[in-house]
Amino acid sequence: MRILNTTAQKPDSTGSGVYLSELMKGFEKHDAKLAVIYGTVEGETAVFSESVERYPVYYSSDNMPFPILGMSDEMPYESTRYRDLTPEMVQCFRNSFGDAIDKAVSEFKPDVILCHHLYLLTALIREKIQDIPVYAVCHGTCLRQLKKNPVEREYIKENVRKIEGFLALHEEQKKEICELFDVPESKVTVIGTGYNSNVFNIDPDIRKETSSYRIMFAGKVSHKKGVMSMIKASNLLPDSTDISIAIAGGAGNREEYDAIVSMAEKSKRKIDFLGKLNQHDLSIELQKSHAFILPSFFEGLPLVIIEAMASGLPVICTDLPGIRPWVRKAGLLDHVIFVEPPELVNTDEPVESTLPGFEEDLKNAMLEIKKVPLPVQEKVKKLSWNGLSDRLYEMFINIITE
Repeated sequence: MRILNTTAQKPDSTGSGVYLSELMKGFEKHDAKLAVIYGTVEGETAVFSESVERYPVYYSSDNMPFPILGMSDEMPYESTRYRDLTPEMVQCFRNSFGDAIDKAVSEFKPDVILCHHLYLLTALIREKIQDIPVYAVCHGTCLRQLKKNPVEREYIKENVRKIEGFLALHEEQKKEICELFDVPESKVTVIGTGYNSNVFNIDPDIRKETSSYRIMFAGKVSHKKGVMSMIKASNLLPDSTDISIAIAGGAGNREEYDAIVSMAEKSKRKIDFLGKLNQHDLSIELQKSHAFILPSFFEGLPLVIIEAMASGLPVICTDLPGIRPWVRKAGLLDHVIFVEPPELVNTDEPVESTLPGFEEDLKNAMLEIKKVPLPVQEKVKKLSWNGLSDRLYEMFINIITE
C-alpha cells in the first residue's frame, strides 16, 4: 500500500508532528510505501527514514514569503497565524502546496492520502484530488481555528466535509466534528493517540536525583498552557512543602515567555527551566521527576500525559473535554487528578476573575498528587504507537481492497 501523508507545518516540532512521524514509522513495519508533503524552511532537514519520499514546501521563500503557518497562535518556532493571512498569502499557499500535491500524486501514485488537521491544506487536497481516498486526523487545534478564525472558513468547511473519513482523538471531538462539518457519525472514527514505548518507559538505572518532590510540566511555555497559573499555584503551597517545579519546552510568544521566566525568578518555589527537549531527553527528565502536570486551557488529546504515565508518573491535568473518558477507558483513572478549568471564552481564553479559584485547585492537586498510586505499566503499554498504526493500516487496507 502507498500512503501519502500531509501537513502544512513542520513534521517534528509539535504534538501533531510527532503523531504524523510516529504513524509513519508504524506503517513502515507493514512494508507500506510512504511519502510526505510538509512545510519547512530552507536549511532544515526533517527526520524521516531514507525510504520515505519527500515533498517539502518552503516558507520564508520567494514563493511563500512568510514564516510557517501554525495551527496554534503561538508555535515553538517562528510562525504565521492563520488569522493574519491576506488573500495574496492564501494564493501563495495554494500555489506552493498545490504544486507539491500535483507532483506527489503524479510521481508517488498513492492509494490513500492521510492529512493532519481538518484545515486549509486538507481542503486544498480534496478540491484538487477526487479519485484517491482522503482521510484526515483531527488534532483539536483545527477545530479551534474554525471557531475563532473567519479566514477561508467556508472554503475549508465545504471541501473538508467531502473527504472520505475523519479520524478523531476521542468521542467528544467526534461530536464536535459532526457538528462543525455537518457530517454523519458514520464518517468519523475515533482512533485516539499513542506514545513511543521504545523511548518512554521506566529505566531502573535512572534515579530521581532531586532532593525535593519534583512536579514537571512539558509543552509550549505559554499562558494558554496554564504555565502562569501553575507558577501562581506553586506559590500558594505552604512554605514547608518540599515541592519544586521543572518546566520543559520552548517559547511560543517570546514576550510572554520572558514574562513567565521573570515570574518564576520571583517565585518562592524552586522552578527550573529545562528548555526544549528531544524525546530521549524528555524521557530522562520525566523519570527524574515524581509527578507530571498539564494545566492547559485547551487540548486535543495530550500525548504528553501518556508519555508521563509510561515514565511512571501520576498526572495532574485540566479536566478538558474528552480527556477523562479516554483515561477511564484506558483503565488509568486512578492515576490522574483532574482539575476543573477556569471559565473560558473563545475556546481557550480564561476569564480573569475565575483564575484564582483554578489556581487554588491546582495548589490542592499538587499537595494530593503524592498520595496518587503510580500508573500500571501493563495498561499504559496498550496505548503505544504500534497499536494505533496497526489499527489504521488495517482500516486503509480494507478501504482500498473493497
